[in-house]
Amino acid sequence: MNRIYITSVFALIAVLFSGCEKEFLDRPPKDVVDAEFFFKTATDLEVATNDFYTMLPTTGVYSDDAASDNTLPLIASERVRGGRIVPTNRGSGGWSWGRLRDINFFLQHYQQVPDEAAKRKYGGIARFFRAYFYFEKVQRFGDVPWYSKVLEAGDPDLYKGRDSRKMVIDSVMADIDFAIDNIPAEVKLNRITKYTALLLKARIALYEGTFRKYHGLGDYEELLQEAAAASQELINSGAYRLFTAGGANSAYRELFARNNQDPTETILARDFDSELGQHNLGYLMTAPTQGAWGITKDVINSYLMKDGSRFTDIPGYETKGFYEEMQNRDPRLTQTTAGPDFKVYGETTREPVNLNGTTTGYRVIKALPSRDQWSAAYFDIIIFRYAEALLILAEAKAELGTLTQPDLDISINKLRDRVGMPHLDLAQANANPDPYLASMYPNVDQGANKGVILEIRRERRIELFNEGHRWDDLMRWKEGKKLEQPMLGIYFSGLGSHDFNNDGIVDVFLHNGNASGAPKEASTIINVQQRPLTNGTSGNLNPFQLGGYFDENRDYYYPLPIEDLRLNENLVQNPNWE
Repeated sequence: MNRIYITSVFALIAVLFSGCEKEFLDRPPKDVVDAEFFFKTATDLEVATNDFYTMLPTTGVYSDDAASDNTLPLIASERVRGGRIVPTNRGSGGWSWGRLRDINFFLQHYQQVPDEAAKRKYGGIARFFRAYFYFEKVQRFGDVPWYSKVLEAGDPDLYKGRDSRKMVIDSVMADIDFAIDNIPAEVKLNRITKYTALLLKARIALYEGTFRKYHGLGDYEELLQEAAAASQELINSGAYRLFTAGGANSAYRELFARNNQDPTETILARDFDSELGQHNLGYLMTAPTQGAWGITKDVINSYLMKDGSRFTDIPGYETKGFYEEMQNRDPRLTQTTAGPDFKVYGETTREPVNLNGTTTGYRVIKALPSRDQWSAAYFDIIIFRYAEALLILAEAKAELGTLTQPDLDISINKLRDRVGMPHLDLAQANANPDPYLASMYPNVDQGANKGVILEIRRERRIELFNEGHRWDDLMRWKEGKKLEQPMLGIYFSGLGSHDFNNDGIVDVFLHNGNASGAPKEASTIINVQQRPLTNGTSGNLNPFQLGGYFDENRDYYYPLPIEDLRLNENLVQNPNWE
């Protein structure tokens, strides 16, 4: 397996580049001499681009949803609480440019190598990472200065203002197109390939296209067409398919929980193992005093019934107990949260109900590994996977108004086939838009495709849950106010005993300060004075009583640091962050 890591050979290039943590204004002016010494062979290009892989996320892929409305941790994140502040220090708060200088330095010198094939491949990889870098900057700040060269002392562009997001995105799209045209079409689990570039292009174009549409910026149609075309090209390549090993009731969970990824559906993964690299996701997902992640109630409500009907159309769905609400649902529900018969990955005995390590009562088990990894984990982390291309194709065409039933059949309905769910019917969805989802997304396109757009959003939230997409989705749909809707947990009819798996044995006991009546077999005892319910002695667990806050006039962008604004008078702070 080709791992994503920096080889020892990179120590040389690290010295030459003077360290990636310094900002470009502080770098020593000796790069030309270093470049003449280093850029000689294809191996030099490979070693230099190896360092760019450190820009890719690791555990953040599976923890970012804990700073959204999908998952509620012990302490709600600043961006959910509306608690972000203007950073002070230069280069802080995401306004950092050191990695861009490294990429531009490479692009300024890689043509010295005589190997044409290597130059195409590694030049494409460098452009991939520049597109990746700038896409994240635009998502965070909107307009940003575009730099396609290495800046030296005295260069007037050091103090230029912010270029328009449209100009920057045009440049990003040119970079990713170059990457697609020049990186080989290989299936390599831990390396950037043409296929990775196609999916990144589709992701960028969908984000920017829908952002412009819903934020009223105009010029969005071509980007959505590009998103659809890139995802279609990836689908047509036949290089990937959905992972189905184990069948409808286990394949989805298996895809994320297994130790080692394979390139069936996974396009790019971060490789870990017990000896060379570990991470803390298993600990975050199980330690009561750490993440204590809890899935929010409206995520649970969004899963369809097994027959394709809507759970939220059932009279009294709001007051169903845990066991009842888990019955006959989309199989992804109990492969994402611990259902009544939950077994730890790799084990055969049902796990006792434990609500102490989850704020809402709904445990996150998607990507929860075997028990031996709960203190130090080494399962691989998926960064790009094929399912996202299917979702992008459907959404881009739906937002354009060009979606057809055959489009759904090669995209959304493939995802439903994996878990044995009925197909999404275009005409039926548009004839009867889901009022529950419509109340969740009041800014959705109100045209003829409203119903199917809502259904695609349902599918995206469920399929990509806990993969770091949710915040960005809310931002591009202009649905920041969704964060102010209640983030609740499991419903309890009242104090006393509750049987979560319908076996006649008490699993959870609720009391109001006096636990003396708790049965000895109860695995979880909850004091509602400490973990309140919405109605006092009944209702939903309410771990976030303060609630989220989102300023529509400010919070779609992050603020620039104060010191950077003082150093460069041509920079302007984002609106309402002054």
